[in-house]
Amino acid sequence: MFNGSLDSISPDFNSNSAKDIQAALAQAETLVGIDEVQKSLNRSRASVYRYTNTDSRNLNPPFNPRKLNPEYRTDQKDPLLFHPNEVARFAKDILRIKEVTVEVLNAPSTATQEVLLSILEELRLIRFHIEASQNGTSSIGSRLDRQDRSAA
Repeated sequence: MFNGSLDSISPDFNSNSAKDIQAALAQAETLVGIDEVQKSLNRSRASVYRYTNTDSRNLNPPFNPRKLNPEYRTDQKDPLLFHPNEVARFAKDILRIKEVTVEVLNAPSTATQEVLLSILEELRLIRFHIEASQNGTSSIGSRLDRQDRSAA
């Protein structure tokens, strides 16, 4: 689901890794609905439903490589949402469409995203205070070492 691997996120939270995390959070929320799939595949709404891997007896049927597989749903009333990569895979492999463009517009930020961003900000502040206290401690320790040497 993410462009990069988790190994690319370093344990230190510098500005580049923070931007990577924010981009990953934004990308995690980029699912498209039936209307967007219909527009990107240039098909009718009924044909998109016909292509979709759904079953009235099973809320989340297993992956079917010949169908358009929606994302996991918790309730039958939840709307069908699709990952853009799944739409592109279906268009290329099944419909044999050569060039596929799935445009995903930024959705308004969700409560989850806001909480995660506030957690990230808190972690930055904690890191700043830890680094500041370590720098202060190391300079005090080096001063004490110099005093001990001069006395000896």
